[in-house]
Amino acid sequence: MALTPDPAKRVMTPDEAIATALLLQKEGELDAAEVLYRKVLDANPNHLDAIHYLGVLAYQYGDSDAAGRMLERVIAADPRHADAHSNLGMIRKAQGRLEAATAEYRRAIDLNPRHANAYTNLGVLLRAQGQIKESEAAYRRAIELNAGHAEAYHNLGVLLVGDRRIPEAVFCFCKATTLAPESTESRRMLAHAYAEIGDRANAIRVARDWLALQPDDPIAVHTLAAVSGTEPPPRAADEYIERVFDDFAGTFDAKLTNLAYRAPQLVAGVLGQARGAPDSSCDVLDAGCWTGLCGPLIGPYARSLIGVDLSAKMLAAAAERKIYSELVKGELTEYLEAHPASFDIVASADTLCYFGDLRRVTAAAAAALRAGGTLVFTVEHREDTGDGAGFGLQFNGRYHHTKAYVANVLERAGLISDLIPAELRLEGGRPVAGLVVCASKPVSATSRGN
Repeated sequence: MALTPDPAKRVMTPDEAIATALLLQKEGELDAAEVLYRKVLDANPNHLDAIHYLGVLAYQYGDSDAAGRMLERVIAADPRHADAHSNLGMIRKAQGRLEAATAEYRRAIDLNPRHANAYTNLGVLLRAQGQIKESEAAYRRAIELNAGHAEAYHNLGVLLVGDRRIPEAVFCFCKATTLAPESTESRRMLAHAYAEIGDRANAIRVARDWLALQPDDPIAVHTLAAVSGTEPPPRAADEYIERVFDDFAGTFDAKLTNLAYRAPQLVAGVLGQARGAPDSSCDVLDAGCWTGLCGPLIGPYARSLIGVDLSAKMLAAAAERKIYSELVKGELTEYLEAHPASFDIVASADTLCYFGDLRRVTAAAAAALRAGGTLVFTVEHREDTGDGAGFGLQFNGRYHHTKAYVANVLERAGLISDLIPAELRLEGGRPVAGLVVCASKPVSATSRGN
């Protein structure tokens, strides 16, 4: 068989085509890789490597069902294909079938006891199931098998942060960033870990070195602001939000489940107390909808339910829930300002923790509410230390706010508010203190602005 993806080049053998496609796939040139895999399959419809890697490609495109069918076909033809079992485990995890994913990773390890990737992925699932010791053992085995496994070092670091073993985590993130200098998340976690143990100088050094390599990286810019202790920006930049949550979208729901995330349930509970039983009569905005976790909880109030978010990938995940009347890609404050008196309810779970100064966004929310409307949102709670600061930027990149500050900005926006202390989730094994805010717009009131 001869393959000629580029007439100017010599013909390629199937093995050469597969090798070239793999390189393209690793570099993110997915369409070009797919062309080569399909040319191989045109000549040999049962070429297992082409089917295997095309399945991985389908997973990268976000089609887990098609990916699963291709990997199942490979395994049916070759039940001892360890890589196919490991990659099918990855797909089962994306489908939320954690037990099936665990079984596939264990099968890959049975077939190839030196399969470092399978150990790493198994470690992720074990941690998700609360099996911390077993997860750590899996990560350490992956590192023993492959001392250059940056992902295993990173994942072990994340586990150690959760176990409050921060100095050990620092070592892991140092290894991960050395092995994979392009890893944004490992650099961010390293700076965060240094800051957590009080080594602000090294935290700043990490962020500045990162910026020297990638001066336009919005995550690096925000991380430096978070760890430097200087006056924080008024809110996280749009580019930061979009990058972080596009990268996070595929694992968002699973990771938040592991953190005992409660913000959507808290928002829905407070909304129920404020408005009573839902009757599908309201125009509702899910403000910063993420993957739509709030949608099913606030949807019963809605005759129309609109979600707005900066992350296209988050919106794509929200669309799969099939509960929104409309999903809009846009910046929240600007959207609110463009829709005065349009909503009976504006609900927002864990979005305003990326805003420091809340004056403009709360004024915009007040203006977007109709008279008698309800605004419900969560923020992380900052103790009032007497320094006069109503908000601050934490090492993790999220803002936290004092109760007095939140109450004041809502009053200035013409809203009547009630602020309820609550635990929003776990972080590093510890509860995160928050406020669930319920604010109403009086029937005769108008916003007093900023």
